Amino acid sequence: MRPSDLARGHGLSTQAVRNYERDGFLPPAERTASGYRIYTEVHAAALDAYRSLVAAYGHATGGRIMTALHRGGLDDALTAIDRGHGQLLRDRDTLDAVRKAVHHLTARPDAARDLSADLAADLAADLAADLAADLETDLEAGPSAEPAVDGAVLSIGELAHRLGVTPATVRNWEGAGILTPARDQATGHRVFRADDIRDAELAHLLRRGGYPLDHIATVVRQVRTAGGTASLADALDGWQRRLTAQGLAMLDAAARLGHYLGLTGHPRPDLGS
Repeated sequence: MRPSDLARGHGLSTQAVRNYERDGFLPPAERTASGYRIYTEVHAAALDAYRSLVAAYGHATGGRIMTALHRGGLDDALTAIDRGHGQLLRDRDTLDAVRKAVHHLTARPDAARDLSADLAADLAADLAADLAADLETDLEAGPSAEPAVDGAVLSIGELAHRLGVTPATVRNWEGAGILTPARDQATGHRVFRADDIRDAELAHLLRRGGYPLDHIATVVRQVRTAGGTASLADALDGWQRRLTAQGLAMLDAAARLGHYLGLTGHPRPDLGS
């Protein structure tokens, strides 16, 4: 088929198809004697696989998977897929920890809309303790994350490493009012304690869900003060739907990628060997 045929069948421009081939997302096309590209069902399957991978894992990871396959790096491609599944599982675990903390808060009969300062402080302390304990013992926040130990105090670099973000991102969260770290009296450096780590974990979760910083700041303040959880519950419900959609997208991507690998004749080792 011609480039225009492949592009039209996927709702793309012809130039986009050429760019995907140039970038290694599609296998190289054969050429006619006059130099025109000839695409086949293998290229159509590769394009289906790439677009489904983008929907499931994002542009960067989808591109890495396809380029790895086309240079013969099947295990590299599978590793990228495994990391995506690992991140989804961490997101589910983090979401579960936050839900448990919110349930603990809303289950209290005295958790009314207008809370006294003392009661709000008590509930916030309960919430912080429950969520921090869950996060510190059960969760990892990124591919390189290390579980926090009780009473741990992290530097900005250590917190960024734990979350898999840059220190500049952590500073942006502080500037938006999401984080309020103390300062070391001797050095003036930021120090992040258990409640700060909790807030950062929650911010990271919501940020990956596409929520703007000002909304995240509102949610985190509600967690700190226990002054109402409706917005937090709505945010968590929305993120749950996103996780479900992503999980289904991963299933679709696996099917399309498997079909493409079958067409290209990639060897499949015997699981029993």
